[in-house]
Amino acid sequence: MHETELQRLADERAVIDVTVAYTWALDGKDFEALRDVFLPDATAELGRHLEGIDAIIERIAGALGPLDDSQHLIGNHQVRLDGDQATCRCYLQAQHVRAAAEGGPNFIIAGRYEDRLRRTPAGWRIAHRSLIPMWRDGNPAVPVG
Repeated sequence: MHETELQRLADERAVIDVTVAYTWALDGKDFEALRDVFLPDATAELGRHLEGIDAIIERIAGALGPLDDSQHLIGNHQVRLDGDQATCRCYLQAQHVRAAAEGGPNFIIAGRYEDRLRRTPAGWRIAHRSLIPMWRDGNPAVPVG
């Protein structure tokens, strides 16, 4: 296997690892760990347009902080590399639980993430993330943010 092929495989794995780190940060409520996932000047479409890592963390913490639990599952990653830039898309299903929610404790959302990433000296980071919902089920009052 050529060195360029090995580098491509390593980069694809590193991009996927960043998307997985996002889910562990969310479900562990370790929102500061998102600073190792996103660029400082990242943007996102997470129900509304967000500018910068602080706005992204505030949005996510506001929605998920009050939950009793959440589980974000992602898969079917498709990575496209272009030098120090990349795109990645993957499907997601996220279960949210808040026992005190009026109308029922469970809410699930399914859709996909579409990301633009950039290689940095610290590794791959998300420059822009879009959440594209495809379907929902349960009580939409569960995630209160």
